[in-house]
Amino acid sequence: MKVDQFKDPYLKRPWGEIGAQVLLSGARAVVTLGYPAAGMVDAVAARLRTFLNAPNLALDLEFKPPPGRGFAQVKHIIAVASGKGGVGKSTTAVNLALALDREGAAVGLLDADIYGPSQGMMLGVAPGRRPEIKEEKFFVPIKALGLKAMSMSFLVDGNTPMVWRGPMATGALQQLLAQTDWGPLDYLIVDMPPGTGDIQLTLSQKAPVSGAVIVTTPQDIALLDARKGIEMFRKVDIPVLGVVENMSYFACPGCGAKSAIFDSGGGTRVAEEFDVPLLGELPLSPSIREQADGGAPTVAADLEGETARIYRDIARHAAARIWGLGSPAAPSIQMTED
Repeated sequence: MKVDQFKDPYLKRPWGEIGAQVLLSGARAVVTLGYPAAGMVDAVAARLRTFLNAPNLALDLEFKPPPGRGFAQVKHIIAVASGKGGVGKSTTAVNLALALDREGAAVGLLDADIYGPSQGMMLGVAPGRRPEIKEEKFFVPIKALGLKAMSMSFLVDGNTPMVWRGPMATGALQQLLAQTDWGPLDYLIVDMPPGTGDIQLTLSQKAPVSGAVIVTTPQDIALLDARKGIEMFRKVDIPVLGVVENMSYFACPGCGAKSAIFDSGGGTRVAEEFDVPLLGELPLSPSIREQADGGAPTVAADLEGETARIYRDIARHAAARIWGLGSPAAPSIQMTED
């Protein structure tokens, strides 16, 4: 059966080896992967036709999340982190959450930046909107742009500073995580605060995190802190799914020429140093900032645009890494009559 020998675009391993389920019916193949992949059906179908020498083959890609380490009905927790602030971590987190949703997964977004929550604004949640309370003990997450979201910004006035010591902030994180009625989710994206402090340690110790995505920019000072973030997750036995290099280049809107404003290749060097994938490189673009500030992040504002396609590719790659890191089920290949 040659379909199960086709190498996954992200994991570079045969589908049969990593537990993909394949159903063949005449000139149609239905393949169930362990990551959502609605946006790459056409590209994979073209490659599969060449691989099988079957020019008339039609392909459907379905999604079944791998067994999770999560809690309640949440299958997988993905932490999006950075060693320092100002590298676009929160913008990356919300766009990855939206990308996973658009690719076919059920997704939640937890804003774990207790002192500087920003996801409410990025998701276009009206100031002053509060989550409902269920059974007098659970928050009902606010639904926005297809996501289930919870943030400290939903509970306090936007101009109120959180003048809290570490234990109070970590206690708030545990409440937001455990006392929110998330319902069934394939992935819960956690937008971490910058650094390697109390919040990061609390999440790693109290929550079954499936993996972390590290966001950096190419310049040396950001890479120095990115290395610290990777080392922290390794010390607490959380797999690093890969590195996202943000602000990799500026593309001239007039001529299209790319300029490396903050140096180049830094994300690749860090990824190679720690033997993790470079998940993607994102441009320095005013539209990314404008769309996030306006409550419609890039993936929601322009799903088929070039930058949204990069976010969607990063999201698929990160989710594929979770699938690849797990214990694969035995491949299931079935044949039906033509």
